Amino acid sequence: MIDNEVDAVRALLQSRPRPASLAERRQRLDLVASADPIAPDIEFEPQMIGMCKAEWSLAPGSDATKTLLFFHGGGYCSGSIQSHRRMVAETGRAARVRTLALGYRLAPENPFPAALDDALAAYEFLLAQGVSSASIAVGGDSAGGGLTLATMIRLRDAGKPLPGCIWLVSPWVDLEMTGASMDEKAAVDPLIHRDYLEELASAYLGNTNAREPLVSPLHADLAGMPPALIQVGSAETLLDDAVRIARRLGAADVATNLEIWPHMIHAWHLWAARLESGRRAIASANTFINERLAT
Repeated sequence: MIDNEVDAVRALLQSRPRPASLAERRQRLDLVASADPIAPDIEFEPQMIGMCKAEWSLAPGSDATKTLLFFHGGGYCSGSIQSHRRMVAETGRAARVRTLALGYRLAPENPFPAALDDALAAYEFLLAQGVSSASIAVGGDSAGGGLTLATMIRLRDAGKPLPGCIWLVSPWVDLEMTGASMDEKAAVDPLIHRDYLEELASAYLGNTNAREPLVSPLHADLAGMPPALIQVGSAETLLDDAVRIARRLGAADVATNLEIWPHMIHAWHLWAARLESGRRAIASANTFINERLAT
């Protein structure tokens, strides 16, 4: 059952090979990640935060005093509110919270630290709206997971209140790509490979060293981070990013849950409409978030 479902998603991805141009790549991710329809009962509301578009979502029965702030993946070069709309909205439904998805500025037009500055602005926007930090969860997938950690580091170092928890899905936290799974899982990962990540990292880094902790949180001081849930698939080249950042967080005395989902591919939550394991992973995130946000 699991293999049949994930094979169908693999077929979807293979039906739209990654094109050469950046504009076409961005369009492709929006299309393949939003292949399934959005539930009609979810309310969406556009929001501008500085120069960035953002979007609220609220499912019936959700608690609007609790918020999931979400940073999409896409290697800092693609991904959007559109590509992740269903994943974010359905996570909000499951966790019974409202969500705020941020369309941060993308590289190479806007290299580091543009995305991080935008992420910080979104979090501070919530605080300025009177939302308690203890009622906020911050999450992201892939590059959005690394961006989540970088945002927490900047907030901690500035003495700002941290959120109740963080949620990292298939996080990209090592822009040097030194994890063994980068090569060990290359044959089974349909999305992420070393040469592609090297291209993305170069576009995002500009003149910044790949070991800079705010671009590769694997090298950061992680003391004082909020409780973290990390979810990763066993069929991912980024498997070791998740395992190593979980170890680093644990060594820093941060309460950390690491979930490795058999057979799952990169950011499989995007296709939860087709994957039972996607729905179960979102349900697990729901439990984690609800247990850690202030009532």
